[in-house]
Amino acid sequence: MGSVSLKVGDGTARFKRASVCSSAVNLLMLFSVIITNIFAFYAFTYHPTKLHHNHNPKNIALISEKVSLILREIDSSQKKLAQMEKEILGYESIDLSRPNIANELKEFLAHHELPLGKDSRTGITEMMASVGHSCEKSMDLLSQYMSYKVNGPCPDDWILGQKLILRGCEPLPRRRCFSKTIPKVDLQPFPVSIWKNVSEKSFSWSGLGCKNLACLNSKKLNKDCTGCFNIVNGYETQIYVKVKGKNDFLIDDVLAMGNGGIRVGFDMGGGSGTFAARMAERNVTVVTATLNADAPFNEFIAARGLFPLYLSLDHRFPFYDNVFDLVHVANGLDVGGRPEKMEFLMFDIDRILRAGGLFWVDNFHCYNDEKKRALTRLIERFGYKKLKWVVGEIINSSGKSEVYLSAVLQKPVRV
Repeated sequence: MGSVSLKVGDGTARFKRASVCSSAVNLLMLFSVIITNIFAFYAFTYHPTKLHHNHNPKNIALISEKVSLILREIDSSQKKLAQMEKEILGYESIDLSRPNIANELKEFLAHHELPLGKDSRTGITEMMASVGHSCEKSMDLLSQYMSYKVNGPCPDDWILGQKLILRGCEPLPRRRCFSKTIPKVDLQPFPVSIWKNVSEKSFSWSGLGCKNLACLNSKKLNKDCTGCFNIVNGYETQIYVKVKGKNDFLIDDVLAMGNGGIRVGFDMGGGSGTFAARMAERNVTVVTATLNADAPFNEFIAARGLFPLYLSLDHRFPFYDNVFDLVHVANGLDVGGRPEKMEFLMFDIDRILRAGGLFWVDNFHCYNDEKKRALTRLIERFGYKKLKWVVGEIINSSGKSEVYLSAVLQKPVRV
């Protein structure tokens, strides 16, 4: 059909099963071929009794008309079969016959039959590559991303990859090229590494406005990261262990609410990794999800000996259900200000958080009363127990009052 299956939904691979529906499609294709061949045979062997000369223009015109009709029938059958395949399989497909498609993209997205044939237990016959469903809308960028020399160095195009991710093309396809290596110097052993800077040469500054840590610390990169790369003598050394206002919770107080059952956690949009650092000091393993938005967040977190996860918050979290003891989030919960997006995010948070686990909302900025009420109503729908709930006002740099919500919530046991 000239198309390759495209993943929809979570980040897992998609499989095609041998089924009654697929058998029906095959039978329909066979029937279509037989009918069109019979039609062609009839057209080319039919001789009107009124025509007495083989080269009569009317005879040639009649044959030409029959051939055109056959071609239209074949084209119509192909379109119907493509639509049926889409409805049966349940996902869109990328038309790789269009021009300017990178060969590596075609190779990666090709179907691969299982080496031992059909699996008797699952019915799986072939495996298809997993890529984000919105890649179809960014085919020019995706083809550019997949244009490289096989077994050669990868292009310096991480910004292009991140742009695709932010457009919903996530996960990105794998590539057969070697990423640029950067010597990691001044690395310290853990846990000393948590509060020690490494050489700035250890980070990739390609495509970034800032080229050093001093520049990053002079900027407000986002609402949760102002000077967050200063882990030696900045505010990062005090956060979670000293309070500036009533909305700031001490990390030891929150851990005490978990009754000793906090071992693994997930931090969403965790800046330079300081939350994970404080948890690591208390023998709690935390995964920090972040992108490199105007700064080398992932490399910096890894240099501290912590676990970064290069992931947008629109991606379904690649974790199994009920695995985390704690989930921590600040303004990343807003997800662009759309209430339905926040609902999807909250349900995914609830999915990965175990019963009895803690959900820590840390200084969420309520832009107005409606935003506060919307979040409150959403949380109440989940039936979480409010272990701590604080709404406070903070005067910003322009002298205006802003409302922030901080809370520690406990997921209930549902039957």
